[in-house]
Amino acid sequence: MGVEARYVQEIVPRFERENPGIKVRVQSIPWLSAHEKLLTAFAGNSTPDLCQLGNTWIPEFTALEALEPLDAYIEKYAEIDSSQYFGGIWQTNIIGQNLYGIPWYVDTRLLFYRSDIFVELGYSTPPETWPEFLELSRKIVAQRKTEYAILLPLNGWHEFVIMALESGSRLLREDDCYGDFENPAFVRAFEFYLRFYEEGLCPKGMTEVSNIYQSFADNYFAIYITGPWNLGEYRDRLPQSMQDRWTTAPMPAFGEAGPGLSTAGGSSVVMFRNSPHKEAVWRLMAFLARADVQAEFYRLSGDLPANTVAWNLAGLRENPRTEAFYRQLQKVVPTPKIPEWEQIANKIQQYVESVVFGELTVAEAGRALNRDVDNLLDKRRWLRSRKEP
Repeated sequence: MGVEARYVQEIVPRFERENPGIKVRVQSIPWLSAHEKLLTAFAGNSTPDLCQLGNTWIPEFTALEALEPLDAYIEKYAEIDSSQYFGGIWQTNIIGQNLYGIPWYVDTRLLFYRSDIFVELGYSTPPETWPEFLELSRKIVAQRKTEYAILLPLNGWHEFVIMALESGSRLLREDDCYGDFENPAFVRAFEFYLRFYEEGLCPKGMTEVSNIYQSFADNYFAIYITGPWNLGEYRDRLPQSMQDRWTTAPMPAFGEAGPGLSTAGGSSVVMFRNSPHKEAVWRLMAFLARADVQAEFYRLSGDLPANTVAWNLAGLRENPRTEAFYRQLQKVVPTPKIPEWEQIANKIQQYVESVVFGELTVAEAGRALNRDVDNLLDKRRWLRSRKEP
């Protein structure tokens, strides 16, 4: 999908040279239409042999029985060693008891922050706990270092879900069949998250920030929770005078020193069940998983490697900004591995926004979330009841 198609075509000839007789045809699919196209291909029995698949899509295609389990290949061949992968990322590919994908590149979210402002306030590194982080945010605003301390956009769910997971919430209960949004851990995270809005430490409306890079440089906010794609954007879009005034750090934790948790994201490569070329597909999957190949793919695309050995080959451990991602990736967890997750995430976002604008209380939002999510999961409960003996 997306730009990865262009870059993978540059490394496919190397695979073909190493594997005479196997020819690979790469088809590019835009991200916006990829989901629909893959579902259409499945319905028409015309799926590709191998595919890049976002980690959050794997549960859906597994539920459709569209993907080939990979456990037998892992046992038969020695090319792929799970110990060379970030544990939380590897787990996104395990549904039930089976492995359905091999991590290809990784994604998570952490802090991008104005290191010059932190130093002015006496912080050589960001606080490692959320309460200390909140106190620093207050100082930033009180001393007018920036208009707001942090940007927490209400048109996304990652920032809030990260805090809920770190607080100990599992979001769902009873084998992911019911919402768990009145759980004390979830409520505790919700109430803490709201303090950034209630105390005027972050803007409420996205219309107040038309250009995040310009606003970051113009002292509108000092901290942004975002992912590795912005490493290049910050480098290219911030003025030269800002290049030594920002860096990255892992997320804070609740109750003890960080890093705290963040979400496990990125893309994996999967084999479709109806492929007639499974042995050849596995050879390509093993090639794409190799540390030297992943290091080369990083140099081409900027995508962070899933194979930890590739980080050393690509020099990523030597750069403080990417080293922070390496540390954060040691502490990532999957979001619920069910096909309905993206719908649930959108519901969470909707109700967080309602509470921020005073339309609901935290208790009312928790009850409403449980009701709506339980309805979304009704079919899951029915299917599971049919499988029970």
